[in-house]
Amino acid sequence: MNITRFDQAPPYKAANHFDMHMLRLQGHEAGPSTTLWMGVSQLLPGGHTTLDGSPVEKHYVVLEGELTLVSELNGVHTEAVLQRHDSACFAPGEKRQLVNRSNRTAMVLLAMPYPPAASSSASATVAAVTTATGTGSSPVTATVSVSQSI
Repeated sequence: MNITRFDQAPPYKAANHFDMHMLRLQGHEAGPSTTLWMGVSQLLPGGHTTLDGSPVEKHYVVLEGELTLVSELNGVHTEAVLQRHDSACFAPGEKRQLVNRSNRTAMVLLAMPYPPAASSSASATVAAVTTATGTGSSPVTATVSVSQSI
């Protein structure tokens, strides 16, 4: 079991997040996790993200205040106001934006999987192969390294 106390959660920065303070609750620098990570974000009045997509599904739960969530998928633009304990799920590739249009700080929980293995590089080393090249010849050993983006 990995426990992260809220007052000890490490802060993190995220691109295209403005007037927001983010804390990592699980995964990455907050502790071990193999499939997903969780964070909590505080959005000041006027705080927001830009309208961007992601290759992975994202889940949000509003913990305090209210947030406007904007979605764009296949050219369809949608907005919804979420209150405390309301939640939303964004599909992979779906553009999303969080906006605090209220005069109070809002807090939202985020849970999302790590990026798919397809976006990371994998390296494999093939076992050494020893072959005799003929009578009286020295054996030849070759080690082949394969690097490939999966």
